[in-house]
Amino acid sequence: MTPPAAPESLPFSDLPTLVAAQARQRPAATALVVGERRLSYAELDALADRVAASLQRDGALPGAVVAVCGGSSVEYVAVFIGALRAGLAVAPLAPSSTPAQLVDMAVDAGARRFFVDGGILAALAAGGAHLPADLPLTRLDAVDAQSPLAPWLMGAGAKPTPVAIDPAWPFNLIYSSGTTGTPKGIVQSHAMRWAHIQRAAMSGYDATTVTLVATPLYSNTSLVAVIPTLAWGGCLVLMPKFDAAAYLRIAQAERVSHAMLVPVQYQRLMARPDFDSFDLSSFRMKFCTSAPFLAPLKADVLARWPGGLVEYYGMTEGGGTCILHAHLHPTKLHTVGQPAEGHDIRLIDEDGRELTTVGESGEVVGRSNGMMTGYHNQPAKTAEAEWFDAQGQRFIRTGDVGRFDADGFLTLHDRRKDMVISGGFNIYPSDLEAVLRGHPAVADAAVVGIPSAEWGETPVAFVVRQAGNADSAEALRDWFNQQVGKTQRLSGLRWVDELPRSAIGKVLKRELREAWAAGAA
Repeated sequence: MTPPAAPESLPFSDLPTLVAAQARQRPAATALVVGERRLSYAELDALADRVAASLQRDGALPGAVVAVCGGSSVEYVAVFIGALRAGLAVAPLAPSSTPAQLVDMAVDAGARRFFVDGGILAALAAGGAHLPADLPLTRLDAVDAQSPLAPWLMGAGAKPTPVAIDPAWPFNLIYSSGTTGTPKGIVQSHAMRWAHIQRAAMSGYDATTVTLVATPLYSNTSLVAVIPTLAWGGCLVLMPKFDAAAYLRIAQAERVSHAMLVPVQYQRLMARPDFDSFDLSSFRMKFCTSAPFLAPLKADVLARWPGGLVEYYGMTEGGGTCILHAHLHPTKLHTVGQPAEGHDIRLIDEDGRELTTVGESGEVVGRSNGMMTGYHNQPAKTAEAEWFDAQGQRFIRTGDVGRFDADGFLTLHDRRKDMVISGGFNIYPSDLEAVLRGHPAVADAAVVGIPSAEWGETPVAFVVRQAGNADSAEALRDWFNQQVGKTQRLSGLRWVDELPRSAIGKVLKRELREAWAAGAA
């Protein structure tokens, strides 16, 4: 078997136009499900129209930005589509941010209006956050008996002045601090999102699709499933807060066909003792991205969960994507797959020279028709993220270190910044973490480098204990150091209840390094 071929290139279209087309052709079809609420395409389209018209009434012009922060909701989706319909870009912000960070990001984006739910509104007030006078707040959710958005929204039937969207216009600004600290606004264009929509056709997105999304809407992980589902006329089911038991009940009840999950969610789902009792036969395709997806977990999903399994490796910044069709390549589960069709993925050394020998390790760089315009208001950071080949073609640097095998499959070692250089030797934390996870006492593990007067850096480990285990940290470290080479030995190990993770499951190694320095896990 081979992966499906990419569809022939279609003329550019934008998400609001595609949603409007669905509303005309299939007005009663269900577009959106959030809890007990269900919206048809006609209802979603009409609500988006009212949002767009209201923004235009307030003087918002194409190219302006609105910020949105809150839990997944009908109103969140309608505001997103309505803002795009008016020619605006959307800055979806993480609810986990501090009030000061939310204000800083909204101001940096140049937002004309800030849509928030009640929880964020309360957090901003409690945190003493001071928004600029020219940045009004609009509440997304209901207040008492008042319907959501009602005080601001134009009346039923309101229509915006039509706007012809240019493919080069910004679609969104995603503020992605990842694990590195200061948030950077990643500008993604309508053309980039159109590329995602076209690629989704290869994975069976169509009008019969039912997609269940349980990751937050500010995340690109969610948007790469949300956008094509609505663009192709499918049904989007949103789960505001992930819970493994509830997820399985919803998947069975809604006859879900497509899912986007991060590895830690797959782990929690597969670990449920009642997993096999649910009817998941409606699934056609499951996706994973955003964090390392361990080969044994992929194998478990393939064995027990109907439908295909596809892992995407890429960045919010775009550049290049690798795709692993795990159900087609069961012997390659340790890799992140091969470059997507039309994507140019290469490796470079520390001096920026391209590596061409199979098996050599280097930093992954990528180029495709889905690339960020740049970091908003940060030209120096944009330049740092770019690499140009001998022909002057622009690539995006990932910061990841990997190597290609003879079949063109990419295996990742680690983030370049997470690599530990001890006594002049390169140590990949993922190699050490794999050894730790092989011990019966270990449920999960993360290795980071800390400063060392003798070696420059030295690796230490944070380990989550398997339930019922009573081994000492020293005993586990002694066992580990007998399994590895001298340069890979751990200088310290601490038990922790859990590893700090972002909302989409990435281990926050920066926090672990800070915890070690502070002497507390």
